[in-house]
Amino acid sequence: MSTKRIEHRMQVGPAREAKGTLLIKLEDVAQMAGVSVSTASRALTGKGQVSKQTVKRVQRAAASLGYQPNELARGLKMRSSRLIGLAVHNIFNPTYQCLAQVIQERLARSNYQIILCITNDSVEQEALYLETLLNHRIEGLIAVPTGSNVELFKRVSAAGVPVVTIIRRHREDIFDAVLQADTGGAAQGTEYLIRMGHRRIGFIVGPEDTTSGRERLAGYKQALGEAGIELDPALIHQGPYSVETGIESCRALLQLEQPITALFCANHEASGGVLRVLSEQKVSIPQELSVLCYEDSPAFVSRHPSISVMDNDPAAIAEYAVDLLMRALQREAGDPPALAPRELRVGTRLIVRGSCAPPKKSKE
Repeated sequence: MSTKRIEHRMQVGPAREAKGTLLIKLEDVAQMAGVSVSTASRALTGKGQVSKQTVKRVQRAAASLGYQPNELARGLKMRSSRLIGLAVHNIFNPTYQCLAQVIQERLARSNYQIILCITNDSVEQEALYLETLLNHRIEGLIAVPTGSNVELFKRVSAAGVPVVTIIRRHREDIFDAVLQADTGGAAQGTEYLIRMGHRRIGFIVGPEDTTSGRERLAGYKQALGEAGIELDPALIHQGPYSVETGIESCRALLQLEQPITALFCANHEASGGVLRVLSEQKVSIPQELSVLCYEDSPAFVSRHPSISVMDNDPAAIAEYAVDLLMRALQREAGDPPALAPRELRVGTRLIVRGSCAPPKKSKE
């Protein structure tokens, strides 16, 4: 396309023809508005001293030409990418779906975009994504960490990128974190079953090396201890956050010589495997076995009977995480450093549905 044709557009200003054209540059807007390129830049970004009349003239010229700022080029020049990394374990868990949606919507309102990374709880995959996110010059990171790769996370932070961990945190308390009140939530769920009369409560939970796995197990043990119920290690099954964990653990619990009367699945991904096994073995819920799960899901509501849960309010977790990240992003270069990482806890709540009932009395 010739220079003459561009000049013709600038004189006549046919926005319909020029709109979205990559050849329209800031220099073209400046020429049409009769100002310098630097003045046009200040007028469009709102940075620097420019009269209101000049701002209006430049904005009219930009609209007439259909000028679209090159965000990538501007980011390179300003050392700003407007990109935020979001790393989660999976996206089929409704908790992570909600987290991703709320975080994306909140950040979009501040003109940030997210790069979503699915780690599958793999240490190697997480490391690869952290390297990739650094190469894309992210400005912030929100992550559900595997619990490993601490040095890589530190590298991200050392590069000036604020880090907020959610759901879990590293054993080293070095980053802002938004967690669930997992100890209290697991204790509350276990207490609910104990009040119904259950004493043999199977417990399926995540790995010991994750925050939620450790704390939910601690809550289960706490509730049993306070009720004076002796802890039976055979009732506890820990494993990866997967359907397979639920299948294997549930089968093992159903084969115990002294049967369980309730099952508390505090590993959300394992819940699908638990319910599959109970259906295959035609275990009646709650007549033969009471079932309580952790983290709500539409699938739990649609079942018959619907499944009682300890809900973890993922929307609130996402909101707090963005609040912490935005606070860090808005810090000026000369501001004093934060005194210490912040940890926020979002409480859980018991949602009672139809899957729990008092145990059937054994026949004498």
